[in-house]
Amino acid sequence: MMTVHEVSKLSGVSIRALHHYDRIGLFHPARVTEAGYRLYDDGDLERLQCILLFKELQFPLKEIKEILDSSNFDRNKALDQQITLLEMKKEHLENLIDLARGIKMTGIKNLSFEAFDTKKLDEYARQAKASWGQTPEYREFEVKSKGRTAEENNRISVGMMEIFKEFGSMRETEPAGQAAQEQVKKLQDYITEHFYTCSEKILFSLGRMYAGGGSMTENIDKAGGEGTAEFAYRAIAVYCAD
Repeated sequence: MMTVHEVSKLSGVSIRALHHYDRIGLFHPARVTEAGYRLYDDGDLERLQCILLFKELQFPLKEIKEILDSSNFDRNKALDQQITLLEMKKEHLENLIDLARGIKMTGIKNLSFEAFDTKKLDEYARQAKASWGQTPEYREFEVKSKGRTAEENNRISVGMMEIFKEFGSMRETEPAGQAAQEQVKKLQDYITEHFYTCSEKILFSLGRMYAGGGSMTENIDKAGGEGTAEFAYRAIAVYCAD
């Protein structure tokens, strides 16, 4: 058994935070002595690890408690997500280190800011959160998608790509133009109808994901032509700024 001071020293979590976790029902000690001292066992420490994993995935404490207390909590799934997130953070830090070293070694101005871009990392964290079904959007998606056949899901996916194909046809125009802005509204309504209520905040987050690289960007550019994902994001940014 370990005292709260020992757990704090081992985990790096402050005693004050551990007391707060106890008060909100997130992390209880296995025992409390007659003198009021908290004592933690190995099972408690495993739960603390899970809490810290979800904090790395940017979950609020309230949602972490709901997940850990649910009957379908899968620790291996949480670990897989944490490993992926840490690998992405590692890549991000390595890119920053390379940029700094390059500037120091060459003494040449480098005005590229790509190394500071965290869109993919942020979007992965958002998707990981949604996968646990605790967000209202994910619960709404589950309701709307329940009972759909594979054919229906495919039709919806094709419809989504058709919208991006239309974005591609106007990518030489201004993102703030009427046509592009009407297309953004069409995209927003489509998402709301088939997936979940697409607020402007969510839409902007999706826009960043579309242009953030990876398979999503590749699929959109394949549907509408190279640069479609970036154009869609710029149009969405204007739409959400109004």
